[in-house]
Amino acid sequence: MKELNHLITDLSNEMNFSGVVYVKQGEHILSDSAFGYADRAEKRLNTSSTRFGIASGCKLFTAIGISQLVEEGLVEYNTRLADCLNIHLPDFDEEITIHHLLTHTSGIPDYFDEEVMKDYEDLWKTYPVYQINSLKDFLPLFQEEPMKFTPGERFHYNNAGYILLGLIIEEQTGRSFTEYIESEVFHRCNMKESGYFSLDQLPGNTASGYIDNHKKNTWRTNIYSIPKKGGSDGGAFVTAPDMMKLWEALFDYKLLNEETTLKLLCPHVQVNGEVHYGYGIWVNQKDEHVHKYHVMGYDPGVSFRSSIYPGSNIKIVIPSNIETDPFEITKAIEDFLLK
Repeated sequence: MKELNHLITDLSNEMNFSGVVYVKQGEHILSDSAFGYADRAEKRLNTSSTRFGIASGCKLFTAIGISQLVEEGLVEYNTRLADCLNIHLPDFDEEITIHHLLTHTSGIPDYFDEEVMKDYEDLWKTYPVYQINSLKDFLPLFQEEPMKFTPGERFHYNNAGYILLGLIIEEQTGRSFTEYIESEVFHRCNMKESGYFSLDQLPGNTASGYIDNHKKNTWRTNIYSIPKKGGSDGGAFVTAPDMMKLWEALFDYKLLNEETTLKLLCPHVQVNGEVHYGYGIWVNQKDEHVHKYHVMGYDPGVSFRSSIYPGSNIKIVIPSNIETDPFEITKAIEDFLLK
């Protein structure tokens, strides 16, 4: 696919993109391209095997973990939060269910509410990122706040809901969330390079996240701008080939049985227009026909897009260690391959 690779290279160079563009159709790799630096100070280049933070792109992993508990009979999707998590949430509606949390329809307060806050970094001015060592450390940021709306009333993207889902996994399994996902999701997919790593203890071949100040022509890393270790609402590190393995394992029913997989992929709630949300995954649907499943993540110094197109069996993974570009590159690939 020389034309495709020329398109990706030209666009990436034009945008000064930093990251990886990995595209497959069936078993065939159409593009495996890397751009920019994993470490700007040392001028260490990104490669196909570089690990990248993917922010909220890993809410899908949390949804898979919860769905595994459903298959094991530990919980059901309609299990009430109050019946599966022993944590004091004084003003939360007792009718909130796991389904509500998975689909961002719970109505609970969020610790980072995009309707109220614009800059994620502002969150950590009074609650330093280095104090976030576990999922429970997020609770003081939202557990005493009032409900925003009645459960099931509407979609409102909510990170706190996924924190609670991670805590459900911990309580129901007796294992830490990150250990559970690494064992029961990553290991099953043979995602050997991926994991939840502390920013102050990153393994080799990992990209630092960069925040650019274009006005001053300066940059800094994101080590003080996001929680030091990822959890159930975001922050895992993956390689592009590993994320491809995740898609393949999910659609081959290696992580969940067929019935549960289809439940996860179902467009449960309409977000706007053709965009719907399943369990931890965005679903684009036209005329009752799904043409795209995708996940995305954006944090200071991180941007990520990954998509699968069931009609053509095309899969795209674009992790980046800067804050822009994967959407534009994804759109260009779609226009080229799906025209």
